[in-house]
Amino acid sequence: MESRYYTIGMAGHIDHGKTTLTKALTNIDTDRLKEEKERKISIELGYAPLQTKDGTHVSIVDVPGHERFIRQMIAGVAGIDLVVLVIAADEGVMPQTKEHLEILEFLGVKRCIVAVTKIDRVDEELLELVGMDISEALAETSFKDAPMVYVDSVTSVGVEQLKEKIFTELKSVEFRDRHGSFRLPIDQVFTVQGQGTVVRGTIYEGVVTTGSQLIVLPSGQKVKARNIQVHHNNVKEASAGQRTAINLGGINRSELKRGDVLVATDHFLVSDTIDVLVRFVRDLQAAIKQRSPVKLHVGTSEVTGKIIFFDRNVIQEATDEVLCQIRLDNSIVVRRGDRFILRRPTPAETIGGGWIIDPNSQKYPFGQQTISMLEKKKKGTPEDLIKHALENFKALDIKQLIQETSLDQVEVEGILTSRVEDEIIVILPNKRFTLSSLLIKVEEQLVENLKEYHDANPMRLGRDKAELVQILTNEFPKELIDFHLNMMLDKNMIKKEGQFISLTVFKSHLPDNWKKRMKQVIRNIENDQLAVGKWEEYVKDKPFSKADADELKNYLIQTGQAYRLTDDFLIHKRSLDKAIEQLKSNTETTFTLKDAKEVLGVSRKYLIPILELLDQLRLTRRKESEREWV
Repeated sequence: MESRYYTIGMAGHIDHGKTTLTKALTNIDTDRLKEEKERKISIELGYAPLQTKDGTHVSIVDVPGHERFIRQMIAGVAGIDLVVLVIAADEGVMPQTKEHLEILEFLGVKRCIVAVTKIDRVDEELLELVGMDISEALAETSFKDAPMVYVDSVTSVGVEQLKEKIFTELKSVEFRDRHGSFRLPIDQVFTVQGQGTVVRGTIYEGVVTTGSQLIVLPSGQKVKARNIQVHHNNVKEASAGQRTAINLGGINRSELKRGDVLVATDHFLVSDTIDVLVRFVRDLQAAIKQRSPVKLHVGTSEVTGKIIFFDRNVIQEATDEVLCQIRLDNSIVVRRGDRFILRRPTPAETIGGGWIIDPNSQKYPFGQQTISMLEKKKKGTPEDLIKHALENFKALDIKQLIQETSLDQVEVEGILTSRVEDEIIVILPNKRFTLSSLLIKVEEQLVENLKEYHDANPMRLGRDKAELVQILTNEFPKELIDFHLNMMLDKNMIKKEGQFISLTVFKSHLPDNWKKRMKQVIRNIENDQLAVGKWEEYVKDKPFSKADADELKNYLIQTGQAYRLTDDFLIHKRSLDKAIEQLKSNTETTFTLKDAKEVLGVSRKYLIPILELLDQLRLTRRKESEREWV
């Protein structure tokens, strides 16, 4: 049976007993800093393992409750499976409690247990009132049905009941993705003497093993996992859901910071523009205007940026959902579906949160068209996301599809396999993928382009392949065009003569409007036999243009009806064939220029170009002053 790994968070107002309750559950004091012990408040995130009867691995994150440490609080609850909301019986629900509740909802935390602490400080009547106050505060949240446990952390009253309730709730939590690409957002960086740089965080997905080659993003620096610990125990591997410390080789402490992301593959993109779905808090202190500065908290990152609306210019009060974009001042590493919190820098407050629709976006125009597009992105299934990526980029390999869709490798490969079999997706020779519907569009444009070309240039053999490909690369990648041209050749839909491509049904011909006049030119050349005149003389005073005359000249040469003697002279094929027959009949195996002149009876003006043409056609081969028949 696959091991289960979970992370639960202790959240709540300052001095409501989170750290004491964590110690009662785990026997570990998570306040490790001298300042924390002196001030009796948590400043940094604290961690402790919770032992379970069935071997399930559980980490408790004790997050700071003071409003000054809200950044650490957000980093702590990012990636947790269950939250224990701690509320002191002698104070009840406080403003910080309400903000924590909103943050938990925005981050998509689905399961909550309320731990009412310090019950020794109030009588039963007041405890009942506190319970009612808590129920009222939770009524408008997704945690309205959260179970409530009353505890005294000092005497351990209710602690075992809380443990049992935690284990019961965790049984309903979905497994984290052990099989995805490894990703660990870093929330702590420190140095251990004799060991070097250590980072700590909760593994969002995948597995890391000792000796793994890893990448720090967004810097892209490559590192090695020299040692891995889970709650101070050395392990060979750590999986999604586990709190993990990794000793990294190849990097200094100064080169890392909270918010960096440790990954094992190049499947992750670094981005500074994200499409998002946001819900705003119920009580905004001030309106949020177009391009307002915001702080984005996602994973363990805190990045400033601007919020961009596409269907409004201001948010005055809470709304159900707003599709918008955040343009960041620095790059981040996220995936589709990641949850985030938005805070206003001044006055400092949480203004909303939501999830990332597209982690690697671009600028869009203001208007309903953009909103409709974002709506489609939001609703997209994994298959839709793959299709959308292929529609945008036309052809992608597996790595690029993973990057563009934020799906894991197993899911992408599964969809590609099934859709290739269904002929919806096509594998290109270089192991890239495209949509069969795109290939149909390529074919339609190739056929349409060739038809138009044939109509405009009936005397040409076809369109130059390089020219044809260049025209279509404005819309399709070259590999897609080449692939489909080869496929059309195999299906006999098109033909290729040298560098020229044409539809199979097409045959070069004289244009109907000048057919008579052009045929007359051809007859005149044939009638003059070997003593032809200059090309310009044949087409002079003809009603068709010089461009048409040039087309006719090329047509005669390309179709083999005539041969070029010089730049000025063409000879008709039948005239040349007759000359060849006369020469063969009246010369020996070898012959001289004088012999040829006697047979053909033409001047050197024509004779030398004719003999050189026979050499070009490989009918004869020149040897000093003689030629021999091949």
